[in-house]
Amino acid sequence: MLNRVILMGRITQDLEVRQTPNGVSTLTFNVAVERNFKDQNGQYQADFITCVAWRQQAEFIGRYFGKGRMIALEGNLRTRTYEDKNGSRHYVTEVYVDSVSFTGEKAQQGGNYQNSYGNGGYGSNGGYSNGGNNGGFGGGNYGGNNGGNNFGGNAPAPANNAQAPSNDALNIGDLSDFEEVLSDDGVPF
Repeated sequence: MLNRVILMGRITQDLEVRQTPNGVSTLTFNVAVERNFKDQNGQYQADFITCVAWRQQAEFIGRYFGKGRMIALEGNLRTRTYEDKNGSRHYVTEVYVDSVSFTGEKAQQGGNYQNSYGNGGYGSNGGYSNGGNNGGFGGGNYGGNNGGNNFGGNAPAPANNAQAPSNDALNIGDLSDFEEVLSDDGVPF
């Protein structure tokens, strides 16, 4: 089974990290996510999605994000029920946040954030590294523009700007033994 949610939107409220009676940090907040189409008035509509973060994720979001700030997050969908004072049963669906990322949006009041945080992800080291994002999860082509997003430990090696040696200095030799021409009938696929 697969239960993964990836969202990018704006936080709709001031954030307040709370502590459970056992001292565990928790944060509940809403993210406004635009729909991909306009309504009859030519305006984009938004869905307001409730998200819940725990422990270090809650503290990180509470410290580095705020109302109106763009956030990219990944998590899983959970549904819970509760009864109100009148005995009516209510169902609540929330995204439990596993990892977050800055979106590349410049901070409004100074501050230069390095885009990295997470305890899970698409790669061997389980962390996100986002240097130069154009707004979205990029490494696995989950939207956005692969503008430097490297999710996980399989980041490409930095480009080497050294000039390649010229053919005069490198004697390759005769390559005729490696040339084989296939006709259209011989193509294996």
